[in-house]
Amino acid sequence: MTRAHSSARRPYRLATLTALTLAVLSLPAPAGAAAAQQGDRGCARTDVPRVPGAAHQQAACLEELTTAGTVASGHTDPADWAGLTPAKLPTPRGVPGLQIDGYFPDSSTTNTNHGWAHDSQFVLRLPARWNGGLVVTGSPGNREQYANDRAIGDWALKRGYAFAATDKGNTGTGFHRDGRRPGDAVVEWNRRVTQLTRAARETVARHYRRPPARTLATGMSNGGYLVRWQLENHPELYDGGVDWEGTLWRADGKGPNLLTFLPPALRHYPAYAQGGPGADEARRKMHEAGFPRGTEFLWPYFYENYWDLTQRIYREEIDPLFDGGTEAGTPFCAPGTPGGPPCDADYEYGSRPAGVHDAAAKVGLTGRIGKPLVTLHGTRDTLLPIGKDSDVYARMVRDAGREKLFRYYRVEDGNHVDSLADEFPDELRPLTPCHRSAFTALEDWIGDGKQPPASRTVERPRDASPDELLADCPLR
Repeated sequence: MTRAHSSARRPYRLATLTALTLAVLSLPAPAGAAAAQQGDRGCARTDVPRVPGAAHQQAACLEELTTAGTVASGHTDPADWAGLTPAKLPTPRGVPGLQIDGYFPDSSTTNTNHGWAHDSQFVLRLPARWNGGLVVTGSPGNREQYANDRAIGDWALKRGYAFAATDKGNTGTGFHRDGRRPGDAVVEWNRRVTQLTRAARETVARHYRRPPARTLATGMSNGGYLVRWQLENHPELYDGGVDWEGTLWRADGKGPNLLTFLPPALRHYPAYAQGGPGADEARRKMHEAGFPRGTEFLWPYFYENYWDLTQRIYREEIDPLFDGGTEAGTPFCAPGTPGGPPCDADYEYGSRPAGVHDAAAKVGLTGRIGKPLVTLHGTRDTLLPIGKDSDVYARMVRDAGREKLFRYYRVEDGNHVDSLADEFPDELRPLTPCHRSAFTALEDWIGDGKQPPASRTVERPRDASPDELLADCPLR
């Protein structure tokens, strides 16, 4: 029996994750309204700066800005970051300061945090003990502004950084409804990160009475894409960035992208899962599409929870006319189904009209980064296969002549969903500690001029325990 087939006998393990599904695509439940706390205990200053351009804001002086305190106080939403980190990830404590929640003017209403029903929500956290830096991030997938609180925010705050995050201007699995033209919703993501960065830099300067000494962009998945785009298009706002498995769209409109490798997965995985004489050929087709050998045990989970939904909602954003008036396709439509609208399993990006490629191009990347960028990507990523994503982006950076500003770490046995390392500790390693190693390497690079380790594959120590892998990820 193959490893993929044997994994199908472990639904009781994957079921626990299915409840947290869509670690990149979730539609979180709304958070309750955050209660503003009175007094100035823990705040660096007692006056609250206005966030430039914000249509609304509310501030709270908190004894604890990390999730060790914000969960209980109502200043985060655990549903936003469910499934994104390993269960044993430590939660730092001892970071008092000021939190500002608010939103910029926007006409869409998918984000219901705080009862606002208003998109372009943001959160700013200003620690009392500030190290002079600012970290800016956009949410992964289609989550809201608190999605990076556990994976990135807690750690950055403990190190003394001010922290700013945005919901990107539209959220949830219906994000594609925002905008008038194909691609507009994703275009807004980039604009909202730029808007937040400018506003956060000014707010930080007003609050601490000096501008940030360094501004760093970071994020995972779609958040990693945002880092790439910002450093290509607005390098003047940042000192550098860390891209954690960013999504690839190309400015020339060509593949690979989500819409080139997910349809083959939807076509061929069912035949592989069914077994029989066609299974070996279906597995070969899966590998050919980019899904790495040795990841077969993950395919049932990703087929059920990611590939179908991801393909349908992003295809709707880039190519809404593919299936006529049907919105975001037909879930799990079998390839070759007669009658009705076309199936996403039969989608062929390369044969679609030029307007489709133009829509992808307007959100695309060039590789022409203007500030130092560190990219990390797991070799067992089964949502954004490394060979069709970051390997390609690394070549784009090289072809653009920006290789001196770039480091690329391929992390052996890393997957797109860090919580899966809890379920498969013998097969996977979490990427969270590798992101932190990449971040500190970037700090040394831009601060002291210390060159990071050369781009390489970060091998998994075979004798390391899961706890040891969670604690450290040396890049050398």
